[in-house]
Amino acid sequence: MTMTLAWRRLGRTLGLLLALTLTLSACGFHLRGDGGHYTLPFPTMYVGLPEASPLAIDLKRNIRANGGTTVVAAAKDADGVIEVLTNPEKTRTKTILSLNSNGRVRQYLLSYNIVFRVLDRQGAELLAPTQILLTRPIDFNETQLLAKEQEEALLYKDMQTDLVQQMMRRIAAIKPPQISVPAGR
Repeated sequence: MTMTLAWRRLGRTLGLLLALTLTLSACGFHLRGDGGHYTLPFPTMYVGLPEASPLAIDLKRNIRANGGTTVVAAAKDADGVIEVLTNPEKTRTKTILSLNSNGRVRQYLLSYNIVFRVLDRQGAELLAPTQILLTRPIDFNETQLLAKEQEEALLYKDMQTDLVQQMMRRIAAIKPPQISVPAGR
């Protein structure tokens, strides 16, 4: 008899989990890391960064990966323009975070900072200047200089990937104004 009661409880628990799962999927809920796909509100976009910039390449790749948006070569041809006000590749910093008892560097703080905005085809601002500041601490050991340089490069690459994902989320959240067409046209 206790075995039957245990099966009933298990059945109720599984039923509740199934109901919760169906409810969440029906309302459009997705986990934050749902593969990095976002519905961008623009058929065409222009990225205002130098063509060979690693950040521009990564950002354009992410825009194209969404399938519904084409990256164009000129701002005048774009429905949405990403205007970069501070280029993180020129403003990234490395500052001393802590020293050891001998006065030598023990930790650095790496920073990656961008300020950007999004404009429409007419130049109207759809997303006000937005700052994204990312920081990562890195331990330092002068006996492992080459390994620490490689670790630093990997951390900057990780911050760039994080930065692109945050930019994509902000751009996807833009609601461009609807153009009203007079009746009879």
